[in-house]
Amino acid sequence: MTPLAAVKRELLIRRLESWAGGALRARRATFALGYADDPATVQAAAAALAELTESARGRQLTMLTVGHAPVPPGVLRVDGETDERLAVALKAAGAAAAPVFGCLDAGAAATPPALDTVAALRAGKPAEALVFLAPDALAAGGDRLYGDDRWRAAASLPGAHGRAALVEAYRSALDAIGFPLAAAVELVAGDEAQLAVFATTSGKSLEAFKDALWAVDEFAGVRYRDPGDPDGHLIDISLNPHPGPLRRELVAHLEQAGERTVTQLRTFALTDTVYRAADVTRVLSTLVTSGAVRRDPEHGRLGGDVVISVG
Repeated sequence: MTPLAAVKRELLIRRLESWAGGALRARRATFALGYADDPATVQAAAAALAELTESARGRQLTMLTVGHAPVPPGVLRVDGETDERLAVALKAAGAAAAPVFGCLDAGAAATPPALDTVAALRAGKPAEALVFLAPDALAAGGDRLYGDDRWRAAASLPGAHGRAALVEAYRSALDAIGFPLAAAVELVAGDEAQLAVFATTSGKSLEAFKDALWAVDEFAGVRYRDPGDPDGHLIDISLNPHPGPLRRELVAHLEQAGERTVTQLRTFALTDTVYRAADVTRVLSTLVTSGAVRRDPEHGRLGGDVVISVG
């Protein structure tokens, strides 16, 4: 298994365990694994869920896969292509109106999932999705990935600006199908890279995903890149990530959008960067001290209602 694959799997398992802990408060819940062609990933996910459900008496947690990998007993397998079979599989599993978490690992797929495929996960109440894409998927996926041609203007932009605009176009498409909160991060290992996109209806779930993102083990050579960072710097995986990209993105956001409260900047970091909302406070403190930004009022605790503007 490559280091990049190891990071992806650990990120999935961490989020799966966190999601299941809350989902099991409901009578039933469903975890759907699309593009399920890797037996090891299927086994790892099934083992993680089995441990959690042992003590959840009276609760039904269904795991279903769409793909070609064999599955252990108790897992519902639907053989075939994810775009064609996921919606049918979710219906067969009785996923509607109960918690659903779907992972669509299309990082090695010939084509990325159609927007309708991701939308099928919205049968869940609540629902969330973790999608892995090949590095060129956002530019090459076409209208089926976005549901329309909103991506074309973004694809015409050069370099980092184009990549950031494509991510924003995809987030807009996810919002249109009922996932108002989404964040993206590039996983990079040498010449190999994939894009991870997490979409949800819950701010708490997005916070939990960000916590999992920075808590994964540091595998040799794997780093993150923030799609919104104009400099495209690579960031080591750490519980206390390097703040450089966040500093640049906060200043750029303030220059473009004008003054913002600390609460608004925390929300921006959560949805538009790879960072956590909690990372904003320490970065703003250094920006204020350096004179790069101003705060109003000038003194006191850096609370949510403090207004920040470019210095």
